[in-house]
Amino acid sequence: MLLFLMLAPHDNEQHDLIHRAKLDKNLDELPQYKELLKLFITRELINWRCMCEAYEKELRLLPGTIFAVGDEMGDRRWNDFKSRVVEHNIRVMSQYYTRITLERMSQLLDLSQKGTEDVLSELVVANRVWAKIDRLAGVVCFSCHKEPNQVLNEWSSNLNSLMALLSKTSHLISKEEMVHRHLHAQTPPATSSTTAET
Repeated sequence: MLLFLMLAPHDNEQHDLIHRAKLDKNLDELPQYKELLKLFITRELINWRCMCEAYEKELRLLPGTIFAVGDEMGDRRWNDFKSRVVEHNIRVMSQYYTRITLERMSQLLDLSQKGTEDVLSELVVANRVWAKIDRLAGVVCFSCHKEPNQVLNEWSSNLNSLMALLSKTSHLISKEEMVHRHLHAQTPPATSSTTAET
């Protein structure tokens, strides 16, 4: 079931089910599958070659697996699995980059520029990622255009939270200063008692 969850196209339901599967206690008995699931949950790029080295033997070469070598459906599922890894990587890039060159994106995805453009176009059409491709400049933009009101509202919200944080910090500093002043006022100076004895 876990592998079919990873094969499913990304949407809210698939995302929710993967996170529920992560909490299943039975997954502890299958550490390799648990690690594979962790790759899809974390917001990090998955290197396809490294993943193949680590998991291909377990996923493809053992008898009875859904990715069986030589089986038409197994080969198709394996290609779908690679597509899901590429889609995961594009979603991760869209979270960390506002602009990236198509050449660099192709290197990170381990695809040709044409293949990268095709996969990215499919994701944009399916509304899974927001992106614009400038073919002449060879640049992909992941940041969408925002209305001026939306930008101002976000800025105002950020400014309000910053001011609240500054106010709280100032209050805590004042409180610490008062505590230290109060402690210093209660303790008598040590030098005055030694001079009175002599």
